[in-house]
Amino acid sequence: MTKRRTPRDPNTPDFFLDWTPPKVSIGFEEGAIPGNDLSSRLSRAVARTMKDCGKDRVTIAGLMSKRLGRKVTVSMLETYASESKTGHNITVDQLVALMEATGRTEILGFVAEMFGHVVMPARYENVVRLKMLDDHQAKIESQRKILLTQVRGIK
Repeated sequence: MTKRRTPRDPNTPDFFLDWTPPKVSIGFEEGAIPGNDLSSRLSRAVARTMKDCGKDRVTIAGLMSKRLGRKVTVSMLETYASESKTGHNITVDQLVALMEATGRTEILGFVAEMFGHVVMPARYENVVRLKMLDDHQAKIESQRKILLTQVRGIK
């Protein structure tokens, strides 16, 4: 006898149907910064950071100037965000100030990905470490079972 399924109540939301786990790592979405030329991609990442933050460039320049203790102009920001302005890339200290001014850190992930790494909030560090310990423990247990089998076979 087959079990009859009760029809789903259309007024009850399915909490798992449309749910996807939140993104843990920090970075732009896949394919957001295309291209092969590093300088060009960096300019696109800077432009995307400024666009996504919701602040105008005058405000961003002002906040960066305050953080760096030197003048950062809108013209400078536009140069850093322009692919055609080769040889005028943003410096590391300016990049840090840009992240502080915009509140956007995706560009950290952009850089880390080039080296096969990810950036994630510090609150997830212990979760990753626990997983690494579990993996290590499983490997040790596997090796232990192999050795026990060999020892028992020596009789």
